[in-house]
Amino acid sequence: MEMNRRRAFTLIELLVVIVIIAVLIGIAFPVFSSIQNQAKKTQAKNDVMQIVTAVNAFYTEYGKYPASATTDAAATYGSGASSDVLFNELRKGGTINTRQIVFISPAEDTSQTAPKGKVGSDGQFHDPWGSAYSIRIDADYDNQVANPYGTNGAGADPIRQGVIAWSLGKDLSLGKNGDAKFTGSDDVISWQ
Repeated sequence: MEMNRRRAFTLIELLVVIVIIAVLIGIAFPVFSSIQNQAKKTQAKNDVMQIVTAVNAFYTEYGKYPASATTDAAATYGSGASSDVLFNELRKGGTINTRQIVFISPAEDTSQTAPKGKVGSDGQFHDPWGSAYSIRIDADYDNQVANPYGTNGAGADPIRQGVIAWSLGKDLSLGKNGDAKFTGSDDVISWQ
């Protein structure tokens, strides 16, 4: 008489499979995280270039920059100084953009103060990490603005452009760990 035997997985076989899956996840997670961070940097680079293009288009249209300041230091927006007035001019129009031309139209999420990659309830345009983009405009019209990194690896100081924009990156600080050195940092800049 032949016995009916059912073949099943042993406990050892199940443990081996679980260990193999855990090892594969351990290998895949850092790769996925790196790809995700690179996608955020690419989005930030695209955004800073759109900001610069919008400000330059404003200058082309009106013959002046969308800032009432008379010094470059006063025409620095973003981290430390709110950029909501600047983005209101570029997005909706106002006292300077009297024809109400839309120069830039980023996504909005007014339910949050600092939404990642969108304009928040504070009126500022935030990078993919949630920090406001920084913008510096040539308010004294000498075709140069101060480099926020000085001569620490992000090009010449001053920069011979009418407008620059940058993102503080994942660590949310200027340069590498707040040392104001661009080399080796995760910051994203428009002028290189």
